[in-house]
Amino acid sequence: HTEVRHHYAQPHTAPYPYGGVVTVGTWTGTGTSRPVLAQPAGPAAGLLAQFAVLGALASVVGLGFAGWFAGITYAMVVWFALSRALQRSGMRSLGPANVVTLARATLVGGVAALVVVTTVGHRIPVALLVTVASVALLLDAVDGQVARRTGSTTALGARFDMETDAFLILALSVYVAGSLGWWVLAIGAFRYMFVAAAWVLPRLRGALPPRMTRKVVAALQGIVLVVAASGVLPRSMTSAVVATALALLCWSFARDIRWLWLAGGRQHEAVVSR
Repeated sequence: HTEVRHHYAQPHTAPYPYGGVVTVGTWTGTGTSRPVLAQPAGPAAGLLAQFAVLGALASVVGLGFAGWFAGITYAMVVWFALSRALQRSGMRSLGPANVVTLARATLVGGVAALVVVTTVGHRIPVALLVTVASVALLLDAVDGQVARRTGSTTALGARFDMETDAFLILALSVYVAGSLGWWVLAIGAFRYMFVAAAWVLPRLRGALPPRMTRKVVAALQGIVLVVAASGVLPRSMTSAVVATALALLCWSFARDIRWLWLAGGRQHEAVVSR
């Protein structure tokens, strides 16, 4: 489930091809045209759960218009994207691992709403933000284990997991940037800049070889940002720790970009020489 990560993001060019055996309501057939699948229940349950989380947070801190707007927008995007991905993949249900990821994504929506509240000048209990973000990070280790133990590893699950990671990192980087400076946003923006570059540069769309260091660096970003958000360290030490995490992320991305670029060049030369 988490083995195919590229940092906390790898671009998918065509992750969910059509064709093969598909189930449409009570009809099963084979074909290459796009079927109209019955709407899976999982994303709708996630949408309701997101409203429940937002309501709970509002009762504690008062989200205001900005917080509710951010949370609802996030929830609708997740519902639409996940429903569409399930339909395109032919899956009728999320599966146990994706249910865990959906729960984590719901918490990430809560983190995003809290962060937006702070950007419009309202104060929130830091302990609440840190707790919700910490649980979301801990669940990141759970969904992969569930996928492997239940044999429910899928490309959709891996992508869902990575997108959830990426948005959590982005939200936390926005919050920490408010106290340390906007340079911290680079941690959250790196992934999205890479994806944008991959759209322009096809060489960056290749598959990377598994590397444990990549996983460690990716996991470190979330941990460091949560620690920085908590304010338990002196400001100077916090800045140093976050800067170190960013430097490691730059190194990891640079190494993988170099690998992809060289691998793409070798493939191009092999095609030309045929």
